Amino acid sequence: MAFASYKLNNGLHVVVDDNPQCHLTAAGYFVRAGACDESAELSGVSHFLEHMCFKGTPQRSALEINQQLDELGANCNARTGEENTIYHATVLPEFQSQIVELLSDMMQPSLSEEDFFTEQKVILEEIAMYRDQPPYGGHEQIMRAYFGDHPLGQPVLGTDASVAALTPAAMAAYHRQRYSPGNMVLSVAGRVDVPKLLSDVEVFTKNWPQAMPPARRFSGEAKAIGRQFLQIPQANQQYILQLAPGPSAMDPDRYAARLAAMIFGDDTGSRLFWRLVDSGKADLAAVGHYEYDSTGVLMSMLGMRPEDAAEVWSEFEALEEEFLQQPPTEHELKLAKAKAIASLSSANEISENRMFDIGSQWLTYGYYLSVEQVVELYRRVTLQDILKVTQRFPMQQKQVLAIGPDAMAW
Repeated sequence: MAFASYKLNNGLHVVVDDNPQCHLTAAGYFVRAGACDESAELSGVSHFLEHMCFKGTPQRSALEINQQLDELGANCNARTGEENTIYHATVLPEFQSQIVELLSDMMQPSLSEEDFFTEQKVILEEIAMYRDQPPYGGHEQIMRAYFGDHPLGQPVLGTDASVAALTPAAMAAYHRQRYSPGNMVLSVAGRVDVPKLLSDVEVFTKNWPQAMPPARRFSGEAKAIGRQFLQIPQANQQYILQLAPGPSAMDPDRYAARLAAMIFGDDTGSRLFWRLVDSGKADLAAVGHYEYDSTGVLMSMLGMRPEDAAEVWSEFEALEEEFLQQPPTEHELKLAKAKAIASLSSANEISENRMFDIGSQWLTYGYYLSVEQVVELYRRVTLQDILKVTQRFPMQQKQVLAIGPDAMAW
C-alpha cells in the first residue's frame, strides 16, 4: 500500500492510499463541520445539511443522484458527528471518476426552499424517533450535563426548537463558511488511479467558493460531577450512562487510555465483562475511550433488569475503585495490546476502513500515522503509562445518568 497526500490550488487536501491488489475503491469527503461548530440557534444544522446534500444540486435532482448511485453499484452513506461530517461511497475501480464527480457535486447542493421545508419535517421526526429508542436520548442528555457550555454539549441532531426555527438562509450561510475546500479533505483508498484522480478533482472542484471558516470556540469547562435520573415508565430495562475525563485526540496518553479502557471495560474479556455480564448480573456493561480535538471522555454504559440496578451500580463503582487499587497486570496489558493491534490490523484490510482512517487522521492532525506506526505506539505502552493516565483522569470524577422505570437509589 502506498500513502500520499496532495494539496490542490484551491486548498483542498487529497489523501490517497493506493493498493493495486484491491478489488474496490472507496472515496469520501471529510468536512470539518459538526455539532461543536454550531451556535445554540443553529443547533442541528450540520446534520440537517448532510441530508440536504442528497436532495439535489444545480446539476442533478435527488432522483438523479440516487439513480446514478444505483447505476454505479455504489455503497454510499453519510454521517455527522460532534466534529465533522463525512460523505462516502465504495465502488468498483472502473467507476472511480464517476463516483468522485458525483460526491464532489453533492458538496455544492441547491438548498432549495421546497426541499428544505420537506426535509425539516423528516429531521423533526428523526429527533422524536431517537427519543423513543432506548436509552431514550440519554447520550445527548449526559453530554449536555457533562460539557455544559462547551460546544461538545450540543446534540448532533439539534433540538425540536432549533431545527424548527432554522431557515434556508442560515443554512446557506453555514454551508458557505464550512464547505470551503480549505476546510475539507478528500480521502480515497483501495485501487486508485492517482494521476486521474488528481486531474479529475482539480476540474470537479475548481469553481467551489472559498471562505475562511470561523475558529472553533472551545470555551467553557466540563461539569464533571453530578447524578441525574430520567424516568421512562414504559422502559423494560434500566440504563446507567457515565462520562469521566480522558485524553484528547492530541494527547500522547491516548494510547494508554484506550488500553486502560479495554482492560477495565471492553465488551468481551475485561474485568467489567467477567464481573457483570458473564455472571448474568447485567445484559450490557462496556466502557470506551472517545477522543475529540480539545478533550476526551471515558464513556460507560450499563444495561440491566430494573430490580438489579442498585446492585449492579454498587458493583460497578467498587470495580472502579478496585481498578485504582489493583492496577492492570502485565498479562492484562499484553492481552489488551494483542486485541487492539488485531482489531486495528484487520479493520485496515478493508478499503472503506482505510479511507476512513486516512481521512479522519488528516482532518484531525494534518498528518498520517501508518498502521505499523500506530501498532508500535501501542506496543510501547507500559504499566507505568497506564497508571499515569488513570491518575491524570480519575474515573471517580464523573457525570452519571440513570434511565428507566424506577428511581435509582444512589
